[in-house]
Amino acid sequence: MISFVVPAYNEERLIGATLDAIHAAARDIGAPYEVVVANDSSTDRTPDIAREHGARVVDCHHRQIARVRNTGARATTGDVLIFVDADTLISTAVVRASLAALGRGAVGGGSLPDIEGRMPWWGPMVLLAVDRVMRLMRWAAGCCVFVTRAAFEAVGGFDETLYASEELTLCRALRRWGAFVILRESVLTSGRKVRSYSGREILRDALSIAFAGRAGVRDRSRLRIWYEPRRPDPAEPR
Repeated sequence: MISFVVPAYNEERLIGATLDAIHAAARDIGAPYEVVVANDSSTDRTPDIAREHGARVVDCHHRQIARVRNTGARATTGDVLIFVDADTLISTAVVRASLAALGRGAVGGGSLPDIEGRMPWWGPMVLLAVDRVMRLMRWAAGCCVFVTRAAFEAVGGFDETLYASEELTLCRALRRWGAFVILRESVLTSGRKVRSYSGREILRDALSIAFAGRAGVRDRSRLRIWYEPRRPDPAEPR
């Protein structure tokens, strides 16, 4: 069975489309599957919408993405885990390629994102650079990671001492366990962060983390883009 795990915090605007895309892809594949939404302290209609779109909801109160993903994983029963962020659309091609990679002996892998909607002038250049680095380093984006349950449990899941970059740490741990694959197929994820924050703000937080080293991703106060109250997306209707 395939277990899709969707961490979510106040995602009422986007989670319905995310779940619809998961169901469509899984039905195309034809394999048994389940969808678990790990609802992390949402104050909007996220859990209700998730249930309306065919997901089982597990409530938690962590405000830490690594713990939320692990909570969702513990509630699943499948032997393949696919983590999909609540603002991300996957396709049949991504799911099929993920299963094919595992069938060839990989223990895990991931997909890199395309960004939906308009971006500031600097956005495409930055995202292209990030894409090249992540492919070179064989790092998966947290918005879409797949892994066998055996390997996930063997490496201890996502590192719960981290408030960010937990997916990169998981990638490194899985590479020590077996083959780890970055798919050619991409997912589509929200561009709201690059629309809601200025280049200066994003650079500020990136440098703060870089200079602090690993301690920087263990300190939520340095991770404002990830953990402060979400700003309105300029592209969304008011």
